[in-house]
Amino acid sequence: MSLASRLKSGEIIYSGWSHLTDPFAMEALARTPLDAVLFDMQHGPHDTASVAALTGILRSAQKHALVRIPVGRFDMASRALDFGVEGVVAPMINSVHDAKLFAAAMKYPPLGERSWGQMRGRPASYGAGGSGGYLREVNDETLSFAMIETRAAYEALDYILEVDGIDGVFVGPSDFSIAWSDGQEVDAASEAIIEPLTQIAAKAKAAGKLCAIYAATPALAKRFAGLGYTYIPLSVDTAYLTLGVQTFLDAIEA
Repeated sequence: MSLASRLKSGEIIYSGWSHLTDPFAMEALARTPLDAVLFDMQHGPHDTASVAALTGILRSAQKHALVRIPVGRFDMASRALDFGVEGVVAPMINSVHDAKLFAAAMKYPPLGERSWGQMRGRPASYGAGGSGGYLREVNDETLSFAMIETRAAYEALDYILEVDGIDGVFVGPSDFSIAWSDGQEVDAASEAIIEPLTQIAAKAKAAGKLCAIYAATPALAKRFAGLGYTYIPLSVDTAYLTLGVQTFLDAIEA
């Protein structure tokens, strides 16, 4: 089942977050119970070559691949889809104009302007019988998440959710906390942002759109799921490595 089908059915998907570009690290991550992995091209070292290579590992393991592109690099969204990712997260979508540009890169006509030229976006991936079937289904099966990270984005949320081709919103709670506190703090667990985060999830659901959020800790993941978020990437792979070593040493010393 595609990631889109699972999320649209209401299933909560906990995902990995990838900075490491090494294929052996991705093979290890693909063996975990995580259902998906998001490649970070905005703040992490991933590029088109690593996304193309590692997406193949995830697909072979029947896991879902997503990518966060750099700010404004909507051309990379189309390329990532050609490589076989199922979802793209675009940062700093602060207006309807930003959302429309993103949607145009993500969707084939008539919803958008995505160019035909797949590498791994094969019809078999979506249960279609050929290119015609793939074309009819792919706009529904590839997910475009607009990041809500600023006051401007929050104020434009209702209008962003109305944009055809935007499948959901993705909250960056750290950046959102900076914006909400007028630059006074960065705290993804701040009680001050819980009410707007609740409103974002509620508005997305009312609009028939998906809502996602990054969670740095297990406690935040549980809390955000309780607010209604259904796609929740957890921490980052470098932290998984650090925590794994620490857990092993703690067990020895106990």
